[in-house]
Amino acid sequence: MRQDSNRQNYINAMMQCRDEFYQYLAIIMGGDSPSVEAMALAVVSAKTDVEFDVANRVFFRLYQASNLMHKQGTRYVGKFGTTTQQWAVLGALARPLVRDGGMTVKGLIEFLGGSRQNLTAVLDRLEGRGWIKRGKDKDDGRSRRIRLTAEGKSTWIRMLEPIEAFYAAALTTFSRDDQVTLYRLLDRLKTALTKV
Repeated sequence: MRQDSNRQNYINAMMQCRDEFYQYLAIIMGGDSPSVEAMALAVVSAKTDVEFDVANRVFFRLYQASNLMHKQGTRYVGKFGTTTQQWAVLGALARPLVRDGGMTVKGLIEFLGGSRQNLTAVLDRLEGRGWIKRGKDKDDGRSRRIRLTAEGKSTWIRMLEPIEAFYAAALTTFSRDDQVTLYRLLDRLKTALTKV
């Protein structure tokens, strides 16, 4: 029964697409009966329009999701007085690979994909709260190395519970496979965006 319903929904959607395509042809042809060449051009134009529409919707959804992630994520860690940007920096510095040695500012910018200007403001706030410290890099005196303080590490550990609750709430309708697929698709998009 459900399969029949899905099939009928698919057929209805295809019929609607067909009707919209014919309306589109009538508009661009001015009501004349289209030649084969004109129809071919219309198909290419429609395909381009559809491709643009899909891409536009993808990026707009990413924009909306990003805004909602910041808004709702900040609410979950609100009792710490932090933002999602501060949470991202603390999380980056709390990773086992860099927890003790810290990261250079350049490394942190590359890891987070942000700008120096935005990162500097976040680091200033975190340092003002005593959660990070900045110092010279022992391997390169011109570079600054950012590390979590003991208080920063403790705060991060306490933040993990509301962060985990946020992840669970946000991903409640996604199976594990869905989450892995989404991660892989977003990773491919991130890689593509670095080449644009």
